Amino acid sequence: MATRVSHFEIDWWVIQKRAVYIGVLILLLCVIAGGAALYVWKYGNPLRNVAMHSDPLAGARFMSFEGDVRVIRSATRQVVLANNDIQLYPGDTVQTQADGRARISMADGSTVVVRPNSTIIIRDNASAEDGKRSNVHVVVDSGQMLVRTPQQSEDNKNVIETPKTQNQISGQTAASFGVNPEGTEEIRVNSGAVESANRIGEHMTLQGGEYVSVNQSGTLSRPQRLLDVPQPLQPRDLEKILTGGGGSASVALRWQKPQSGVPAYYRVEVATSPFFVPEGKVIERDQLVVTQFNASDLRPGAYFWRIRASASSGQTSDWSEPLKFIVSTQGANVVGVPVSNLSAVYLGGNVYLVRGTTSPGTTVRIAGREAAAAADGLFQVQISAPPGMREVTIQASDSQGNRSQYRVPLTRTG
Repeated sequence: MATRVSHFEIDWWVIQKRAVYIGVLILLLCVIAGGAALYVWKYGNPLRNVAMHSDPLAGARFMSFEGDVRVIRSATRQVVLANNDIQLYPGDTVQTQADGRARISMADGSTVVVRPNSTIIIRDNASAEDGKRSNVHVVVDSGQMLVRTPQQSEDNKNVIETPKTQNQISGQTAASFGVNPEGTEEIRVNSGAVESANRIGEHMTLQGGEYVSVNQSGTLSRPQRLLDVPQPLQPRDLEKILTGGGGSASVALRWQKPQSGVPAYYRVEVATSPFFVPEGKVIERDQLVVTQFNASDLRPGAYFWRIRASASSGQTSDWSEPLKFIVSTQGANVVGVPVSNLSAVYLGGNVYLVRGTTSPGTTVRIAGREAAAAADGLFQVQISAPPGMREVTIQASDSQGNRSQYRVPLTRTG
């Protein structure tokens, strides 16, 4: 009978020391990853506020600008001229000269318009990536600035500061802030709401259609009914008027009363410059109690006119947008205005930059925006085109009343 022998066979595995270290490291990384996931699940993402301080989102940009607009960099105090590539960061100053105007887009989607002879300082301009939290703070140091805000949440803060007041701007608000040379200030709220406070702690809530003045000591006046802007009626924009037998023309200027407020009198100005610089003013007439004025002895050329109203309380309305009319001689032939090298550069979103070449001084109007060709004949106009628009119409006119129209295709290529 055979005898069974029981035995075990043992295989020995030879493991390198480095493999042991790698295994331990992998195990340790798994433990750390699991702990981090548990922390995020229980307490939330600890880096969620980092986007509020991201520098790439902090730069405000020029949407459009005209005339002499300058930027003073906060870090170097270097003065540079405005251009489409400049980003504006906290501490930067924007100055417009007598012929300058700028429209700036802020981080929260609001828009500020800097009027001629004005200075503003950007204190803060931050926004989270989700767009639900933002902090915009602009100082109006002198002149006048308009602000329009979109719909926004309670976490969005938009503050406009003047030398004597600090103002919290609500969503969907349109308001203007003026700082006068004599030290007084004005706040006009066209729509929405503004929470205003002066330096001594007085607070006031202004609703759409209200106006307050701030005296030299910083005291806020009682809210008044906002005096709206008079609306020009005649001559219409770009209207051509022929001279009489003496080689000059008499032009009847007519306007409509403000829709809001009670005007006591009007002031009308006629100039050869759309910025109404002193050397370009032809007619200045104040204390007009009727809604028309006859501008006489106007020689052939291009003219701009505007109107504003004043109330008996001392409140003045904003100026109306300038309208242009052309005085030309009898029998003058209307010829086309040559424009060449037209192109539309896609900048992103619905924004395009239209460029071209024409005669110096020619006025170019595109999608409601207007610019004058420089001394070398070059012009560029930044526009916003509705989605689906495939081309834009360009209207060119010179000082003799000659006009032409051109069309430029809009393509979303670089």
